[in-house]
Amino acid sequence: MSNYKNTETALIHGGISIDERTGAVNVPIYQTSTYKQDGLGKMRGYEYSRTGNPTREALEALIRDLEGGYAGFAFGSGMAALTAVLSLLHSGDRILISSNVYGGTFRLLSKVFDHFGFTYTIADTEHPDVYESQITADVKAVIIESPANPLMTVTNIKAVAEVSHRHGLLVIVDNTFMTPYLQKPLELGADIVVHSATKYLGGHSDVVSGLAVVNSKELAEKIAFIQNSTGGVLGPFDSFLLIRGIKTLAVRMDRHVENAKAVANFFSKHKAVKNIYYPGLKSDKGYETNQKQAKNGGAMISFELHENYDINTFFESLELVSLAESLGGVESLVCHPATMTHASIPADIRKKVGITDGLIRLSVGIENVEDIIADIEQAIAKSERK
Repeated sequence: MSNYKNTETALIHGGISIDERTGAVNVPIYQTSTYKQDGLGKMRGYEYSRTGNPTREALEALIRDLEGGYAGFAFGSGMAALTAVLSLLHSGDRILISSNVYGGTFRLLSKVFDHFGFTYTIADTEHPDVYESQITADVKAVIIESPANPLMTVTNIKAVAEVSHRHGLLVIVDNTFMTPYLQKPLELGADIVVHSATKYLGGHSDVVSGLAVVNSKELAEKIAFIQNSTGGVLGPFDSFLLIRGIKTLAVRMDRHVENAKAVANFFSKHKAVKNIYYPGLKSDKGYETNQKQAKNGGAMISFELHENYDINTFFESLELVSLAESLGGVESLVCHPATMTHASIPADIRKKVGITDGLIRLSVGIENVEDIIADIEQAIAKSERK
């Protein structure tokens, strides 16, 4: 475990940061599938790279240290990480999910795990007392996103964790939007943290990966068994890329957030913007709770334009900001949740939770903020119906 008090230092020196054999300051890419054994039962620590690989092990130790957990695990995608975590549950179990979560999470529960008699209920995690009333005898776990994707809804993680643990529930938090630099769910009472590390942790839109961190030996043994048995592991080269990305997380996130605050302030004063969802604004309903559990509001913003603006024209008019899936890269990205990230959620459920057809999600990059705002401003201007 890392003893570095400051996250900025742990990002660079946490986990296994130096190759002990050679002294290399970057852990090498151990691009191998298997390992020579000195005799029957005489291994040098590794036997097969699905089970363990030194480069992946360095990444897993790093995310363990950053989240302050017992053990970390690296997977081929965020959905592979979540699949492994959900595999802890059994047929007949029910899981609660925040009212707006990533569409892939909803799809996994509604189209895959439902085949095995595993059910879910959309819960109000914003209000702990209401949330508690939704816990029934068959509920065994809860998945929280805070801020949630795409409406940036804030959940009081500590309060929901306390309620959940009173009822014996496993608390799973998707920390993709905030990263361990801005928020540490395990310290707030979560049992498991998952990441789509493709996003801010990788940071450069060049690797697809997922991470999970657990808070106990018992959970670590179970996830390790599932990871090895199902095999959705992250390869050594991608593990290396992710370690490299994580080293610059602090400086990138500081710039992401600085830019996001400026963009949010721009939106809050623009006549074309009907609604803005960003927990970094004091006017946001989740601001106070977010301030207590996170360093700041992050760099994800969702917004809606008034009806006299055409969102198709807006998307087509953007020049610097790209219309694309994903988020958290150095470049600014915009998406349309209803037809992209959350298209797998039925329209009636989207409407019920507030994911409208006019909602736009913006991942604010680290470009010069004046250029980001200028591009958004000209696209809004062109999208106004005359």
